[in-house]
Amino acid sequence: MISNQVLQETINGIKEVTDIDLCIMDTSGHLVVKTMETMDDVEEEVVSFAESMAESQVIDKFQYFKIFDEKRLEYILLVQGASESIYTVGKLTVLQIQNLLVAYKERFDKENFVKNLLLDNLLLVDIYNRAKKLHIDVESRRVAFLVQSSYGKDHNLIEAMKQLECVKEDDFVTAVDEKSVVYVTEIRPQDTQVQFLSWANEMIKQLHDNGILDAKIAIGNVADSIKNVSRSYKEAQIALEVSKIFYEDAVVIAYNQLGIGRLIYQLPLPLCKMFIREVFGDYSPDSIDEETLITIDKFFENNLNVSETSRQLFIHRNTLVYRLDKIQKNTNLDLRNFEDAIAFKIALMVVKYMKHMDTMD
Repeated sequence: MISNQVLQETINGIKEVTDIDLCIMDTSGHLVVKTMETMDDVEEEVVSFAESMAESQVIDKFQYFKIFDEKRLEYILLVQGASESIYTVGKLTVLQIQNLLVAYKERFDKENFVKNLLLDNLLLVDIYNRAKKLHIDVESRRVAFLVQSSYGKDHNLIEAMKQLECVKEDDFVTAVDEKSVVYVTEIRPQDTQVQFLSWANEMIKQLHDNGILDAKIAIGNVADSIKNVSRSYKEAQIALEVSKIFYEDAVVIAYNQLGIGRLIYQLPLPLCKMFIREVFGDYSPDSIDEETLITIDKFFENNLNVSETSRQLFIHRNTLVYRLDKIQKNTNLDLRNFEDAIAFKIALMVVKYMKHMDTMD
């Protein structure tokens, strides 16, 4: 359904051009929008005209017109005056609003189609048939962006997304739930992952300017046809979930950036527990203190370089060696050895994943 705001803007524009007052009412005689400051009680006249066979009629100081949505009577238009020129303005207004009704209905149908497409609620034959009816190119390459925010009640994420400069008219924007919006856009052959990340960062910036400060965006892989858009969306879902476990500080994450985190996310919990026992034995990784964890993370960041790590942490080289020796004593893993370091790194990520799954239960 077309919004009252759009109707008001439409008749305001017509009045600005013609200097003629207009009013739109529903078929029960209730006011919808108007350009005049005061309005007489015309409820009975409107209801009577709505029930009549006439499509236009002069009653008192107004010309009445019927506005149809396809074959259903939707609104009654009142135009002040009874001259031939007033009649012309009325007919043009009816035409304009009926075209708007068609456009908004098509837009609603497109959003409904895209939502069902993303949720895999359509058969393959239905996807192609409905896409053709809605004039959607089925062979265009597209990519899905999943935008999530824990915004307050005073913010509307989907409306904010639709108003972004980077969102084009032919793009799809639909709400998944009260905190998540999917944005699907067509891409050119030369567009790459670098471009997608740039778009996502620009969206984050523009949402921030609109008061939505905690948005995160996940990006799926490219869908080479309309039937694969749901796969791109599901990949974005996985990317968002994995980022919450392993990359909490990332505000933009792509599915193909997940690396080991994506593999761990797909592991069954019994296999995770078995792996932790194999790596740590009876030693509990929870007993590793925060200072040691920070040291290990920095050590990994510096490609197992003892000198550079101690310099960045502002500690003596021997202090770092002592901490590494302590880990080796407890776990039999020498983090200065590449294979042991990889096993330890993956084990810590698996522990993090298991804790996340426990909180989900």
